[in-house]
Amino acid sequence: MLDVCGVSSIDELFSVIPESLKSPGVELPEHIDEYELDRRVRNLASLNKTPVSFCGGGMYEHFIPAAVDSIAGKAEFYTPYTPYQPECSQGTLQTVYELQTALCRLYGMEASNASVYDGATAVAEAALMAVRVTRRRKIIVDGCLNPLYIRVLKTYLRYADCEIVQTGRRGAGLSEDGLEAEIDEKTACYIYQNPDFFGNVRDLSSDIKKVHSAGALAVASAYPVSLGLLKTPGEMGADIATGEGQSLGNPLNFSGPYIGFITCKRKYIRKLPGRIVAETEDNEGRRGFVLTLQTREQHIRRARATSNICTNQNHCGLRSLIYMTLMGKNGMREIAISNAKKASYACEKFKERGFAIENPGPIFNEFVVNIEKDAEDVLKNLYKRGFLGGVPLGKYFPDMKNCVLIAVTEVRSLREIEEFIGEFEKSV
Repeated sequence: MLDVCGVSSIDELFSVIPESLKSPGVELPEHIDEYELDRRVRNLASLNKTPVSFCGGGMYEHFIPAAVDSIAGKAEFYTPYTPYQPECSQGTLQTVYELQTALCRLYGMEASNASVYDGATAVAEAALMAVRVTRRRKIIVDGCLNPLYIRVLKTYLRYADCEIVQTGRRGAGLSEDGLEAEIDEKTACYIYQNPDFFGNVRDLSSDIKKVHSAGALAVASAYPVSLGLLKTPGEMGADIATGEGQSLGNPLNFSGPYIGFITCKRKYIRKLPGRIVAETEDNEGRRGFVLTLQTREQHIRRARATSNICTNQNHCGLRSLIYMTLMGKNGMREIAISNAKKASYACEKFKERGFAIENPGPIFNEFVVNIEKDAEDVLKNLYKRGFLGGVPLGKYFPDMKNCVLIAVTEVRSLREIEEFIGEFEKSV
C-alpha cells in the first residue's frame, strides 16, 4: 500500500499531520492475547479525565435514559437501511411516521419531513423552500442566528442567485423600524432563532406579523428542549420551523452524526425536501405506512426535485422518538424548567461576582459573560483546571473577543456550577 501511495514509510504517509496533534502511541508487546490486550487498553482508558462541560453554541450535554440505548440498539432497529422498498420496511416507516407526529406536536406545526442531516442544513433547506414557495430571492437572517448555520446557509445559496441580508445583533430582536427597513416585496423569508445563539428568549410574534404583511415567510430555528416551556414556533405564527435533534437522546459524539428537522404549515408540504412518511390502508383494510410526496431527485424528474438531500438520519431520529416518548409531555416540561432555572442560577452567581452579563432579558440554557480580557486564554486556563468553560465568541464575532458563551443544562449540579464559577474567577 505504501508503494501505491508513493511513500516509503508510515511516518512519511502521515507527515502532513502536525507533530503537535500526533499521539506518541500505545506501547504493547508484539504478540498478546485478546484478554490481556483488553485489560491493558481498559487500564489506559481509565487514565482519561473528562472535563466538566459548560460548552454549548448549538450542541449540548443532556441526560440520556438508559432505555434509549437499549431500545435503539435492538437488531431490528439498528440494522435496517433506508426504506427503498416501503412494503418491506413497515417497522422503519412507522417509527419515522411517529417521529414526524411528535415533532409536529413539539413545534406546534402541521407537517414534518423524515429529517435532514443536521440543524444547519435544515435552516438552509428551509430557506430554499421559502424561495420556492414565494418565488422571491431575498433572505433576511437575524444576526442572532447561530453563526455556523449562517455559514452553511451562505454555502448552500452561493450559486442560487439569492440575496442574503444579515441584520445586526439586537438582544431583543429587530426593532420595528429595523425590520421595516429591511423587508420589501423581494423578501422570501425572515430566518430567526429562539432561544437565539446567545441564549436570549424572545417572542417575535409581532415581527412575524410584519413579515407576513409583506408577503414573506417566517422561518424559525428552535431548540427542541426549550419547547417544553417556551412558546412554540407555531404559536408565534412561523410558517416553517427547523431544529437540531442532538439534544433529544443523541450523544455529543465528536459533533455527529446528528439530525435536522423541518416542520411547516400543511399548505407548504409539497415544497418540503427529503422524505415524508404517511399512513394508509392496504386492499384488505390493514393499517400500513408508505413514503409519500417524494420530492427527491432519485424518485422524480431531476428538474422538479426540491433538494439533493438524499437520505434521512433514521437511527438518530429513532433515538429522538424514543427519548420524547419516554419523557412525555410532563417530562419534557420538567427538563426545560430545569435547564432554564440552572442557567439563570449560574447567570445570577456570575453577576454577584461582578462579571458583566451581555444578555438583556430572560435566558434559556445559555448566557454571555464579558470578562474584559482575551476569552481564549481564560478558557485554556479553565481546561487545565478540569472545565470546558464555554465558547469563545471572538471566534465568530471580532467585537466579542472578550466574551464567553456559557451553557448550563440539567446534568450540571449546583456544586459543579459553584466550583466552575470559582475556578472561572481564578482564571480571569
